[in-house]
Amino acid sequence: MGQDKADKPSVATYADHEVITPPNKLRMAASTVAAWDPYDDPVARAEQALAQLSSEFSAWMHSECERLDLARHQVKAKGFNKGTREALFHAAHDIKGEAETFGYPWVAAPADSLCRLIEHTPDMTRIPFTLVDQHVDAVRAIMRESPRADIADIAKALTKRLREVTDEFLARENHHRPDYLDGILAPPLAPGEQSF
Repeated sequence: MGQDKADKPSVATYADHEVITPPNKLRMAASTVAAWDPYDDPVARAEQALAQLSSEFSAWMHSECERLDLARHQVKAKGFNKGTREALFHAAHDIKGEAETFGYPWVAAPADSLCRLIEHTPDMTRIPFTLVDQHVDAVRAIMRESPRADIADIAKALTKRLREVTDEFLARENHHRPDYLDGILAPPLAPGEQSF
């Protein structure tokens, strides 16, 4: 079967050199784009799409909280192992990341504290289940009470105490690693992050 002319490279010969232009096979794969619309605002389109989905945010966040609760019960039933540790960490991490977008910013801090606890404890088996329970219960309580006008104050007080207890535990568990300990007990550097 012969090659189409468009499939062959073109060669332009000059006195002292040749220019070989390979075939452009991507041209057939590309599609044309409509003319640019100066009134089209991609940010506004994204915000509109989020607004259409916002009715689902509450259900999604409640589902994430159930996933966190299930992961906690798996840790209690089976103890900390690679699978239960990862399930608990990822459930808390997802809540931490989704909280602001879903309209529940106050659940991010206790979820972050649980992530810190899991991430910075050298021997997972030494984490008291009561400390895990306190984190998960804090996330669930803040979610449940989120319609309250004073939720910000309640969440701050709860998270502050949770952070203190977690820091005390991490300090004890990492006392043999002072350089590492300085890094995990340092206040957050990112703007807007709350240090309790």
